Parts: sequence; C-alpha cells; structure tokens
Amino acid sequence: MDFTFTEEQLAAAEAARGVFAGVAPDAVPSPALTTGAVAEGFDRELWDRLAGADLLSLLLGEEYGGAGLDAIALCLVLRESAKVLARVPLLEHSAALSAVQTYGAAELRDRLAARAGRGELVLTVAASGRTGHDPAELAVTARRDDDSWVLDGVQTAVPWVYDADLVVVPARTEADRSVLALVAPGGEGIAVAEQVSTSGERFGELRLESARVAGRDVVTAEGAWEWLRELLATGTCALALGVGERVLRLTADYAGKREQFGYPIATFQAVAVQAADRYIDLRAMEATLWQAAWRIASGAAGALPAAGDVAVAKIWAAEGVRRVVQTAQHLHGGFGADTEYVLHRYHAWAKQIELALGGAGVYEEALGDLLAAHPLG
Repeated sequence: MDFTFTEEQLAAAEAARGVFAGVAPDAVPSPALTTGAVAEGFDRELWDRLAGADLLSLLLGEEYGGAGLDAIALCLVLRESAKVLARVPLLEHSAALSAVQTYGAAELRDRLAARAGRGELVLTVAASGRTGHDPAELAVTARRDDDSWVLDGVQTAVPWVYDADLVVVPARTEADRSVLALVAPGGEGIAVAEQVSTSGERFGELRLESARVAGRDVVTAEGAWEWLRELLATGTCALALGVGERVLRLTADYAGKREQFGYPIATFQAVAVQAADRYIDLRAMEATLWQAAWRIASGAAGALPAAGDVAVAKIWAAEGVRRVVQTAQHLHGGFGADTEYVLHRYHAWAKQIELALGGAGVYEEALGDLLAAHPLG
C-alpha cells in the first residue's frame, strides 16, 4: 500500500480548497439559534461552484465529462468540505452517481451520469434503515411485477431528500438479494415526512407504499449496495476528519491566546496532554481512513474484506471526532458554548457525523462478525 497522493488527487483537493475558501463557517446557520430546520434546502450557490470546478463529477469517467478519479480523491475533497461545514450533498450525490456508473445498466448511465455530473440532477441515498440502527437494505422490500418493481417500507433520516431529484433506495428482494431503486420523492406511493438532523439540516422519513419503479431505474447487479454502503461510510470518515482537524486548530489557537495566571493556557501540562491525545486521535482517524479508501479504490485483497477496513475507520472516526469536540469544549470553557462563536456549530456537526450510518458500536459488531468469518492466522 502507498498513501502518497497522486498529482490528480492533490489537484482535486486544491480545487476544493479554492471553492470552499469563500465559505464562512461562522455564517453557517446554527441549530442552536433556529427552531426546526436551519434552512429550506442546501447551499445552491456553493453547489453551482462545485459543479463549475468539476468536483461533482470527480468519480465519473471521461465519457461522461468526469475526471475518472477514485474514492481517495473524493475523500480529500470531503475532508476540505467538512472543515468549513459546507451545506451540500456532496457525499451522497457523488457516491450514488459512482454506484450508478459502476453497477448500473448502460441506458441508466447514459441517461443520468452526465447531467448529475454537471449538478443538473441531485442524487441522495436512503442508507439509515427504518430506525437508523438496522440494516438499510432490510427496511424496504422489492418485488418484481412485469417490467417494474414494487417497493414497500420506510427509510428514516434521508439527507437532502427535499432537494433531491432522485433517491437511491436499497431494498431486499424475495430471493434475498439487494437491489438499488432510484425513486423520485413525491411520486405515486412515495411520501416524505420532515425530520431535523442534529446539525439542523432538513432530513426526511421516506415512506414507500406499493411504490412502482420502472425496471430501467433499478440496479440489480450483485454487490452494488455493499459497495455503495462502504463508500458512504468511508466518506463519512473523511467528513469526521475534516471537522476534527478544524476543531483542534480552533482549540490550539484559543489555548495559545487565552491566559490564566499570566500565562497562555497552552503552556499548562494538563492542557497540552489533552490536546496531544486528540492529535493522536486525528492521526489514527487519518491512517484508517486512507486504508479504507485505498481498499475501495484499488480493490486490493487483504486479510479481511474491504468492509473490515471500513469498519475500523468508522470506529475511529465516530469515537475520535466525539473526543475531539468534547475536549475542545472543555478547553474553551464557557466560551465554547457561546452561540456567537463557531465551535458549537462544529460540535453539532460532529455529533451528526458520529452517528451517521451507525455509531462505533454498530461497526464494532460488524468487525467482530468479519473476524469470526475470516480468522486471522
């Protein structure tokens, strides 16, 4: 394995920093200052800038106007987006689009890929299951009916569902296989009930009651959902790393200026030790993230399936980002809770990311199952 980034990957990260340079985190709508959702929809102006910089089509092949890059490049861009709390469905859209390109039929790719890569279509994924704690593919059933599929079930906490043109919904067939159905919110048999995330974003519960989906809009290839789920989880780890890095920087800047007893608190041993522990958390989050992204991008074999590396990365990301923001709040004292200061926004986002697609406990259990099935000898 080689964690040296390619020139193309670094260029994607540089382009992302240029786009996100205009985003002010302290101007991001705060859930502490808003009743209900912080906004009706995501940041469309920023979305258009991402499209203009070709960052929505990173994973697409050149035949669809994309850069043909991989999961590592996407994670580099997601890391930058999280540092500024970018309110766009970059992860969900990119992952869904990549799954369509990798596993979808040629007709589906030709119909959606280029338009979605230009940001003209917005995609999201229903990946939280019925409760947020159960497998998403078991929350919806799919049965074949002539040239269509009929879906029944509920998916909770679907991000950006009110803004999406299509939602990728994993479902289980009568043959106990997973398929991916692309459904349009508001279609017949499809209803959305508003939910508000911890970060204040407008999510939705997607209810499917005998919702009919054309066969051409269903991805039936083996392994499509599993691959998409792993990419989503790895991208979530990249978001956690970006939030954690920016929060530790905020804490270091504050501790270097805040004085007690005539000295900056950063010079106190107890403060330095806590900050050092959080730095170690971030480096572990980073190493496990790139391991997981590399496994997905390269398809390389390992002692465990790629899902094992994804589980390790998600465990570190969930626990690490929580520890980073908790320590930051502690070292900032009362100032950390001041709603005129940006830290409380990062805290809300960190909690949302920690639990997204399942907390650390979910992935510890999954890792245990993989170790049982693939003994290391």
